[in-house]
Amino acid sequence: MHTSLFSRLGLALVLLLIALPNLRAQNTRSADIEARIENARIAYITREVALTPEQGQRFWPLYNEYSTKRRDLRHTHDELRRSATPTMTDDQARDNLKQIIAVSKNELNMTEDYFAKFQKVISARQVAQLYKAEREFGRVMMREMKTERQASGPRGRPGRPVIAPGTSN
Repeated sequence: MHTSLFSRLGLALVLLLIALPNLRAQNTRSADIEARIENARIAYITREVALTPEQGQRFWPLYNEYSTKRRDLRHTHDELRRSATPTMTDDQARDNLKQIIAVSKNELNMTEDYFAKFQKVISARQVAQLYKAEREFGRVMMREMKTERQASGPRGRPGRPVIAPGTSN
């Protein structure tokens, strides 16, 4: 019995050691992609908002703080929306909707607060350009991902054509 347990633990350890480099490679690729996207976002916003180097030094820490808080609120909002189910009681649904509305109000209040904070660093025109640049960057990234997905074919393998069901090569 002990031999079997040790054999299983040994096998699990060997499998973990074999899988570990692949997991690290995936995490490294994911981190690399995230870093490239972040760098592209910074460059895009800097260009579109026409930030001077002096403004950039004061703006980016503030913007990163804002982005983190906004991301957290949106994550909470999404979690609440996903938690809504057809089997909820009316009271549960009402409570869920009230929470969603509260998170939306918090996001709006935060946007107002940061609008005031941003204006201490950049002009109102630049803040307007910032919001526009954020939307445009999101659209550009979505188009890029769609194009990349179409070019890579099934399971992310480049050069492999997509074959519709019921057709043959």
